[in-house]
Amino acid sequence: MAFVKFHLPCTKCGGSDPVSVDGDGHGYCFSCNTYLRNYEDGGVPDQVSDFKTYKRNSMNYSDGDFHPLTDRSISLDTVKKYGVKSITNTSNKTITHFYPYYNGNEMGGAKVRNVNDKSFMWEGSPKSTGLFGQQAFQAGGKFVTLVEGECDAMAAYELLGSKWPVLSVKNGAGGAVKDVKENLEFLESFDCVVINFDNDKAGKDAAKKVARVLRPGKSKILHMPEEFKDPNDMLRQNSKQAYVTAWWAARLYTPSGIINVSEMDDSYFNREQLESIPYPWNGLNEKLYGMRQGELVTITGGTGLGKTSITREIEHFIIKNTKDRVGILALEENKNRTVDGIVSIEANAKLYINQIREEFPEEQWRKHYQDLFKGDAKDRLWIYSHLGQHDIEEIFSKLRYLTIGCDCKWVIVDHLHMLVSSMADGDERRAIDSIMTRLRSLVEETGAGMILVSHLRRVEGNKGHEQGVTVGLSHLRGSQSIAQLSDCVIALERNQQSDDPIEASTTHVRVLKSRYTGDVGMATHLLYDNETGRLSEISSDEPDEFFDEQDGIPF
Repeated sequence: MAFVKFHLPCTKCGGSDPVSVDGDGHGYCFSCNTYLRNYEDGGVPDQVSDFKTYKRNSMNYSDGDFHPLTDRSISLDTVKKYGVKSITNTSNKTITHFYPYYNGNEMGGAKVRNVNDKSFMWEGSPKSTGLFGQQAFQAGGKFVTLVEGECDAMAAYELLGSKWPVLSVKNGAGGAVKDVKENLEFLESFDCVVINFDNDKAGKDAAKKVARVLRPGKSKILHMPEEFKDPNDMLRQNSKQAYVTAWWAARLYTPSGIINVSEMDDSYFNREQLESIPYPWNGLNEKLYGMRQGELVTITGGTGLGKTSITREIEHFIIKNTKDRVGILALEENKNRTVDGIVSIEANAKLYINQIREEFPEEQWRKHYQDLFKGDAKDRLWIYSHLGQHDIEEIFSKLRYLTIGCDCKWVIVDHLHMLVSSMADGDERRAIDSIMTRLRSLVEETGAGMILVSHLRRVEGNKGHEQGVTVGLSHLRGSQSIAQLSDCVIALERNQQSDDPIEASTTHVRVLKSRYTGDVGMATHLLYDNETGRLSEISSDEPDEFFDEQDGIPF
C-alpha cells in the first residue's frame, strides 16, 4: 500500500519528521525502522528489521531511495526536490522509478516506471492529484514552465539553473488540457506560463490547446531547436545555453490569424516574391499579371466551350517553359487520354482522336512525345490515373501527395462537380462548400497553384451558355463558395450555334474575379483551329466584320 502522509514525528525514536503514514492509518519510521500501528491513535510500535517483510515483498514508493537518474543526466539534488525515488536490485542497478503526485501536502499516488521495458503503472489514485512537481513549489511568482513528462520537468528545472518552477502534466499531450483545467488556479497564480511540450506534431498541437485554456496574455509557447525532441534530450546533449535562449525567446500565444506587427519586421521587407508564370495568352497576362503559386484559379464555362482545351494549353505551356512539376487530376479520362491531349498541342494535331492518331506517322508521334518530355522534363508531369474511382478521401489524399510527395507546383483539377458526385449525402451546395474549403486549405498549406474546372448552372431565358450568354459570378453552379474561395475566376463565353464559323469558333475569355489585381472584364479572345485543335489569341485589331463596333468584342 502506498503512503499518503509524510514527514511526521516518530513516537518511538522522537524524530521530528521521519514517519510516513499509509492509507490504512499505519506509519513507518525511516529513522528507526519501526512500524507504528494505528499511528493516528498514538501509534503502537512494532520493531521490524526489514520493512519489505511487512510489505510482503511488494514494491512501492516507500521501498525506494533517492538516487541520481544517471541515464537521464538528472542530479541527486533535483531528484530530491521532486521526491523521485528509485529501487535498485542486488547489483545496485536501478530497476524502478517512482514519480510522486500530491494532493496538497499529501501524496495521492505515484507513477511507477519499469526501467527495463519503460512501462508505466500507477500506484495509488492519481485522479485527485495535481501536476507533477506541484508540491515542490509555492503558488504565485513570475514564471512557471509546463512540460509533457516527469523527466522533462526535472531536466528543464536543471537547464534553467533551478531558478523557476517546472511542472509536468500527468499523461502526456493527450490529457494535457484536462490536467491544466483541473489545476488552472495554481497555474494562473503565476504571471507567465511557458508551455514546452515535445517537439512533434502532437506536442505542438497540444501546446496551442493548453494555451487557449489559460487567460489571454498568460501563456507563451517555447519552440525548441528542431534537432531536439524534448527538454531531457537537450539536457543529455549538454545544450543548456540553447535551451535558455529558446526559453527566453518563447512567444506569447495568440490565436491563429492574430499577430503583432513587430513580428513582421524582418519578413515584411525580406519576404519571398510570389512564384508566378505567365498564361499562354497576352490578354490574360495584362489583366492578371500571370498565374501565381499559392492561388486557386477557377475556370468555368458552359458545356463544350473549351474548358479542358484551355487547361491543356496551360499544362503544355508550363511543361515547355518552366522547370515546375505539374499534377493533373482529370476525373473523366484515363491517363493515356490526358497525355494524348498534351502531346496533341506539341504536335499541332488532334492525336486524342483515334482516327487521326492512327493516320499520324508513328515516328513523328514519338518525336513530339520525346521533344516534350526530354531530359528532366520526364519528371515534370504527374497524373492521377484511377478513372472511375472517386472516393473523396482517396482523392484528397492523392492531391496532397501530388503537391507534397511529388513536389508539383501546379495542380489541375478537372472538374469540381465530379468531386461533388463522390459525396453521398446528395446536398450539392453543402458538398461544394466542403470541397472548396478543403481545396483552399490545401493550397494554403502546400503553396501550390491550383486550377479548378467548374460548371455553370443553367440560365433562365431563351438563350443558354452555348449561345454566348455573358457569364457572371452568379452563374457558378452550386454554391457562392466557389467564387468566395477562389483567388481568380475566369469564364469562357462562345456562341456555338452561330452560323458564322469564326464566331462559332471564338471563345471570349472574361475575368470575373481577380483578388490579386482587382481588374475584371473581357481579357482576350481565342480562336479554335479545328484542324490542329489549338487555341490562338486574336485581338480587337482583327478584321471588323466579326467584331462589334461598340466594344471591339467578337460576336
